[in-house]
Amino acid sequence: MLLFNYLDRDLNREFCSFLLKLKNHLSNKTMANEYDASHIKVLEGLEAVRKRPAMYIGSTGRDGLHHLVYEVVDNSVDEALADFCKNIKVTINKDGSVTVEDNGRGIPVDIHPQFNVPAVQVALTKLHAGGKFDKKSYAISGGLHGVGISCVNALSIKLLVEIKRRGKIYMQEYSRGDAKTKLKIIGACGKNDTGTKITFWPDSEIFSTVVFDYKFLETRLREIAFLNAGLEIILNDEVKNKTEKFLYTGGLMEFVTWINKSKDVLHKPIYFRREIDNTVIEVSIQYNQGYQENIFGFVNTINTIEGGTHISGFKTALTRVINDYAKKKGVLKDGNLSGEDVREGLTAIVSIKIPEPQFEGQTKTKLGNSEVKGSVDSIVTSALSEFFEENPSIAKKVISKIIESAKARLAARKARDLVRRKNAFSLGGLPGKLADCSNKKADNTELYIVEGESAGGSAKMARSKENQAILPLRGKILNVEKSSPVKALSSEQIINMITAIGTGVGEEFNLQKLRYNKIIIMTDADVDGEHIKTLLLTFFFRFMPHLIENGNIYVALPPLYRIRKKKDHYVYSDTELKKVMERIGATNVTRFKGLGEMSSIQLWDTTMNPKTRKIKRIFIEDAVEADQVFSMLMGGDVQARKKFISENAHEANLDI
Repeated sequence: MLLFNYLDRDLNREFCSFLLKLKNHLSNKTMANEYDASHIKVLEGLEAVRKRPAMYIGSTGRDGLHHLVYEVVDNSVDEALADFCKNIKVTINKDGSVTVEDNGRGIPVDIHPQFNVPAVQVALTKLHAGGKFDKKSYAISGGLHGVGISCVNALSIKLLVEIKRRGKIYMQEYSRGDAKTKLKIIGACGKNDTGTKITFWPDSEIFSTVVFDYKFLETRLREIAFLNAGLEIILNDEVKNKTEKFLYTGGLMEFVTWINKSKDVLHKPIYFRREIDNTVIEVSIQYNQGYQENIFGFVNTINTIEGGTHISGFKTALTRVINDYAKKKGVLKDGNLSGEDVREGLTAIVSIKIPEPQFEGQTKTKLGNSEVKGSVDSIVTSALSEFFEENPSIAKKVISKIIESAKARLAARKARDLVRRKNAFSLGGLPGKLADCSNKKADNTELYIVEGESAGGSAKMARSKENQAILPLRGKILNVEKSSPVKALSSEQIINMITAIGTGVGEEFNLQKLRYNKIIIMTDADVDGEHIKTLLLTFFFRFMPHLIENGNIYVALPPLYRIRKKKDHYVYSDTELKKVMERIGATNVTRFKGLGEMSSIQLWDTTMNPKTRKIKRIFIEDAVEADQVFSMLMGGDVQARKKFISENAHEANLDI
């Protein structure tokens, strides 16, 4: 210490600065070695939410931002489930905030006996606090963990709560988890006028974006209205001056009809509702002439996008009932129909309401209650068997379609085996056109699916042979949306992709056999390239959706232009082109018409080098809407496709 003090006085400033840094480094290292009780940090109140927000809302991006709205809305829906709320209004305000208002009972305002503050303040500032744990208040609830509204408070720079109870209107202001004012009375209301109004401004220090998307909210609120027949939900966007009302008295039957609106259906929706062991089970089923399976599961109105025990129970029962009925009627004499056969062309909604749901994670994407599988299995078996006996004409249509599906699938399997035997003579069973990588561990490997033989040749020369594999395509692949599985799985190009990826499809799909961590679609930046990209995404969404859900599917972004001034500058959009040209003052500009025009060096530098390339990960925001978009864009409904293009052409700069 004396040495440092002496040097501070006598040495030059730069050397002093270096020695002081050294002193601090040694001091910090000593402290790190002295790990004791003083190093154990306790996060008080809602500090934990602000410290690790993704643990509670999934992410701090666009999804997490909108999850805040869903958490507030779920509280209002809980009031509806308890039969105390009939109206919910969500407003995107001009100042960037969102308001959620309901006509439920209103959050209690009396003093909490344990914390000696108003109960609403406890609900807004304490994790795991709320009426969800009191079965007298909520027998069924989506907001099970009691962290929703307090998380919203913690992650908002400002939050206002207004409550109508007992003829009075109360208000309190919060910021980043703390109460900024005391609860006060700001007015009067009718004695029977009750409800809660939450307005919050998300914290830009937490979120990468604080701009709410009308489409995001529209999709979720429509789902909630479908799942709660008779509940009116209004979405109002003051920024876009747009208002929409969701009110469906037909519930799940209307939901299935809405999903299948672009499809050729076989029959009217099948619907049944039963209750067993305090669990309410609602199911609606409708088959269409298509080939895709769409099963959507909900628990206490929460969309369980990863499924769970309720979906497993439904699938088991459906397969059993249809096999039993087909054998009973003599149309199935040998063997059994597979689950894949039974679900081809099926659209189904499985919605359950349960007192004690066990979700995997706070974002509630998968149900884990083991007892639910048996309950759903039992109810679906009984109700569907009864329906088929009472409606033989519908049962006959369904069974006939499934038998044809089974025959087609058997033919497809034979065709697939023929291609596999053909591939067995090249590269140890892999497609002959595949240039595989030397690394056999999937964790660090990538498969580029490349448009065209020319671009495929450049990519093979450009790639890192250790961990990048190249599979060139010859022209456009089959549109699987309009093709039967037997035709799709007889296509050599599709079989080559399936073989190269390794997972199989349908019931044979096994994620553990995935040969590459990233599967990257690389097409030309023109109309044909976009079409091929869409055909490939349709294939993955219909045949390998788990790869999208698992985050394995990507799209490469090749540059549109090269600007040459002293060195090459690559730009990826017209907007970027204008900015770069203004900045560097260049006028010799090259427009790339296709990947094949690039040299292998250019292709590596711009599109394949992990350090410099741009790629987009493909994910499913909403499976219901994704199904509708693929059906409409790639299916047979020409009028719906024309209408969609007309309405959205301005976003793609199309001249129609």
